[in-house]
Amino acid sequence: MLDEYKKSQPIVYRILKNAIIEDKCSHAYLIETGDFYDSFNFVMSFVKSLLCPKKNLNKNNCGNCHQCEVIESGNFPEIEVITPDGLWIKKEQLQNLQKEFNTKALIGNKRVYIIKQAERLNRSAANSILKFLEEPDNNIVAILITDNVYSVLSTIRSRCQILRLRNTNIIDENKTWLDKIKQTVLFNKNSIIETNDLETLNLKINKIIEFVNYYEKNHLNTLLYVGKLWNEYITNKEELEMAYSIMINYYKDILNYLLKKPLEIFEVNNDIKIISKNNTQEKICQKLNKLVELKELIKYNINTNLLMDKLILSLEGVIS
Repeated sequence: MLDEYKKSQPIVYRILKNAIIEDKCSHAYLIETGDFYDSFNFVMSFVKSLLCPKKNLNKNNCGNCHQCEVIESGNFPEIEVITPDGLWIKKEQLQNLQKEFNTKALIGNKRVYIIKQAERLNRSAANSILKFLEEPDNNIVAILITDNVYSVLSTIRSRCQILRLRNTNIIDENKTWLDKIKQTVLFNKNSIIETNDLETLNLKINKIIEFVNYYEKNHLNTLLYVGKLWNEYITNKEELEMAYSIMINYYKDILNYLLKKPLEIFEVNNDIKIISKNNTQEKICQKLNKLVELKELIKYNINTNLLMDKLILSLEGVIS
């Protein structure tokens, strides 16, 4: 139940606890996982408490009700979970969801639909669900989950209450940005980068940031120098995934600077100031969205040189 996350997610826990107790839950939540290892279980714990007839937050308060067991089995009729069908969440999936929710009788007090990897909502799929979000039924709650809230279409973001889970692998604020990025990107559960040669690793990380700074100054002309700027340093699939994660974190901090928020990893410097001056918030969000989208293609063994060309052309708006 939700109480299990009181210590690991104190801020979001308090927000959701008050919403449940006061019966003031939002009609739509957009939850950024923040690399929290137990993010989906956290969401399901929220759903259990939300649907609980007694609004229980702690499993020790439960009686003989077996509702949570049915939820865990995936057979609870008031919950629908949408996942990408291939690379994208398709329009038909959301149309089927709406049809089902509009025709099926309500058993409990609420219905909940969960969209995993909400950044995979393309414009067609997003448009099909906008009315669902714009004119919410009092008995329907949407929960959208994403690794990066800025990669979700702005039309979706603006209609949701945004909650950010805390990465329990706390970053030491006294560390340099280089150490912070290594802790954030490399030392999580998904990292398979060899870190024995720290000098080489530091060089690669610096070259990734230099590439972004060069691109932001030279735009399409960067295509002429991808070999020297990138291909000489990023040599395999694992390093390419690392590079995209670093670029995503860099642009997120640039967006934080634009929004006048504290930077999470990097330090304010002249490059960040220049990039912020030459971009709007919307442009940075679009670039983040494109980076997240192209990062997903890495797992399909796409030619890395072609992928970098595609990235530059996409960021410039030459191709979609």
